[in-house]
Amino acid sequence: MTVQETKHPKVAVLHDIDMKLEVVVIPVSDVDRAKSFYTGLGWRLDADVSGTDDFRVVQVTPPGSPCSVIFGKNITSAAPGSAQGLHLIVSDIEAAHGALTGRGAEISSIFHDVGGVFHHNGQEGRSAGPHPTRASYGSFASFSDPDGNGWIFQEVTTRLPGRIDADGATFASANDLAAALRRAASAHGEHEKRTGGDHSQTWPDWYAEYMVAEQSGSALPS
Repeated sequence: MTVQETKHPKVAVLHDIDMKLEVVVIPVSDVDRAKSFYTGLGWRLDADVSGTDDFRVVQVTPPGSPCSVIFGKNITSAAPGSAQGLHLIVSDIEAAHGALTGRGAEISSIFHDVGGVFHHNGQEGRSAGPHPTRASYGSFASFSDPDGNGWIFQEVTTRLPGRIDADGATFASANDLAAALRRAASAHGEHEKRTGGDHSQTWPDWYAEYMVAEQSGSALPS
């Protein structure tokens, strides 16, 4: 008898496979009300598709986000309003707060957490105002949709090491790029003070190095 060796197909190494979070499903009780709320925030309406048996899918996308949000009818068994802790990352918490307030959304005051690591559940541990040193990841604001699904703004300017590929940088929108340029300009101004106040003709290279380092969590140029 001949025993044949079983050959298994080569399995790709897990870290070689991109796994992009692209859609988050939230439960709502009134689809039209939710659609009006989210598009009223300035979120892009991608789809509103109905099917048989009262089936409906609405997809919206926050400005600059690679991930979209879906809600509708007969698409989830979760209770309306049960989605909590949905984070929207912004580069300027005060600008984001002002933008939503200007669109009529009820949003909390800007806060930081007493623990300084992450925010606690609900209203617990909130201290008024942005993080005292405006540390990246440290400033928040919260709001809810009409069903009570809870969203959190979190300000992130400099990523922790290893969070972004150090070989490149990406900006989700013109606003994010503009904010990064403003931070680089401010830092370069301090750099010129330390180097005698002479205007450097290589500032574009310095800006580029600063912006990539800021995103990747690498050491910032001085």
